Formats: sequence, structure tokens, C-alpha cells
Amino acid sequence: MQEVDSSSQGPGLPQAQVSVVVPVYNEENAILETCRLLSETLATTGWDWEVICVNDGSKDGSSAVLKQLIGVPNMVVVEHDVNKGYGAALKTGIRKARYPWIAIIDADGTYSMEALKSLLPSAANYDMVVGSRTGPNVKYSPIRRIPKFFLRRIASFLAGSTIPDMNSGLRLFRRDIVQRFFPILSDRFSFTTSITMAFLTSGYHVLFIPIDYSERVGQSKIRPIRDTIHFSQLILRTGMYFAPMKVLMPLAYVLGGVALASLAYDLIELKNLTDKTILMAMFSMNTAIFALLADMIQKIWKMR
Repeated sequence: MQEVDSSSQGPGLPQAQVSVVVPVYNEENAILETCRLLSETLATTGWDWEVICVNDGSKDGSSAVLKQLIGVPNMVVVEHDVNKGYGAALKTGIRKARYPWIAIIDADGTYSMEALKSLLPSAANYDMVVGSRTGPNVKYSPIRRIPKFFLRRIASFLAGSTIPDMNSGLRLFRRDIVQRFFPILSDRFSFTTSITMAFLTSGYHVLFIPIDYSERVGQSKIRPIRDTIHFSQLILRTGMYFAPMKVLMPLAYVLGGVALASLAYDLIELKNLTDKTILMAMFSMNTAIFALLADMIQKIWKMR
């Protein structure tokens, strides 16, 4: 990916405006400090900014804490009556946003404000900038590293690009682009995974910047087994949306290989063509045809 000089794109220009969306669910012990640090950091950037806190039906005292921010300059508080999910909270905040650039950050203190600030200079050259949790100081559960290792490999293959961190909760992106993908973006924790795949497989320019990652304040809401299964399904589904050939053609090749092996066995050992060989060959051909049709539909959709 070619580097572009960003010196001509500085604060004060219309695009130097960012809405920071903070999803909140049971974060009464962290959200006030997070918002304070956000305000102090954003005030030093030279950008126009606002912070949008979306309380996603919290069951603790988060709602009462957030009421303290109502009326504070550059602070917006939005309430969900019930818990709708991490992705749904982000979509609500994005719809509420005034500015063309959207930044998202968790309320639990895992991402530093300096990391958020480090993403802003690259906005001139990229459609999305991701804080990749690959810095020198990353406190991350080893159990979660194992499935993510394999999922990243699959996602990178489908996207045709190396993905060092596919579901970081710290990123900066253009609002007009992400709104285009709203219908297929998950309402759950996998929102970040789906937006990564959507941007990369659609040819948008994405930059990954290594950042540090700290232990969260409070208890994690991630459920490793359930969410890993969901992430896997989401990656394949997004692959079908944007790269159907890469999802289906390997399957067609495998089925074709099985059909050829079965044909060789039939001719050499049985001296006769069996039904299983014909069925495997038909499965392979049908899968390949379906892949071609899906790819054609996807290209027509992109031209609209």
C-alpha cells in the first residue's frame, strides 16, 4: 500500500472533525474517567470533536454516572432502554454523529488516549485506521490468542491482505463509508470484525498502527467459545458477500479432487463408473457454477 504525504492535510480543514463513539454496558467504574481523558486528549489535537456515549441498557449505575455528562460541552449521551449489543450501540452513535470521521473506543480503559490520538494524522490518506494490538505492551488473554490466530489467517486469505488485528475496538473511519455497510454489520461484538472484512474486501485503504493494550477495568463481556464460533460464521458470511470465489472455489477444487480420485479407483479397480463418482463430479461443478454466479452478482452490486 503506497504511503501518501499527509503534511497538506492538517487541522482546521473540514475533514479534521471527529465524533468519538463510546459504547457503554455496565461500566460505572470506568466511564467517567474515560470521558475525562478523552476530553483532555481531544482538546490537544486541533480537531473539532464530540464524544458520544451510548448506554446500551446497562444494569449497573452507568446511566446515573452518564447523567453527569449531560450538558457538558462536546459530550452527548444516548440511552438504549434495553441491551441491543455492542455493534448496535456503535450504529446508534454513528447515526447521532455530526462529523465525517468516526472514532470508536471502549469505555473500560484498555486503550490509551494517546493511541487514539496517534490514529488521527493518518486520516488524510486512509479510509480506516485501526489500532492494532500488536505493540510492545499488550496484556491479552493467551486463551483468546489461539482461536484468533487461525481466524486471522482465514480472514487475511479472504481479504487478500494481512490482518494483524481484525477486531480491535480502537479505530478511525469515514462515516459515509461505514453507513453503506450498516445492513451487514453485526449488532454484537463482531461489529469490528465485520467492518474490517467489509472495508478490506471492498478495496478501501486500511492502515494498521501497532498500539499497546491494557487490562480492562471490570469483568470482560467476551465469551470465548461462543464468540469464536460467531466470529468464524461472520468471517465466512462476509467472505460470501465480498469474495465468494475465495470461499467457494476451494470447496469446488476439493470436491473435484475427490471425484477424480473416485474415477481413478472406478476405472482401475472396479472397471466401471459408479454413482458416487458422478455425484461428486456434479457437486464440484455445481459449487463452481454457484461461485461464478455469486461473484458476478457481487460485482454487479459493487457497480451500483
